[in-house]
Amino acid sequence: MKVQVYTAAWCRDCRVAKQFLDAHGIAYSEINVDDDPAASAEVMRHVGKRAIPQLVIDGEWFQPYKPGRGLLYDELHMRLGIPRS
Repeated sequence: MKVQVYTAAWCRDCRVAKQFLDAHGIAYSEINVDDDPAASAEVMRHVGKRAIPQLVIDGEWFQPYKPGRGLLYDELHMRLGIPRS
């Protein structure tokens, strides 16, 4: 499985998403939208707004965070094939 995470250093939700991936041993590559204008444009092209964090799991875009709900743990478990304990 190939996982990419679009993030920014100032983004608290990005840190939470990366902690989740790290805690479950999911390898990922991080793409900082502040350091790479092309990455920011890529998020805009796929999502329609500069909303991070964004995960790309085997080519499929997924926003693991919803305002007012926080990190979408159930959806992350399902999409990444992580069993619930």
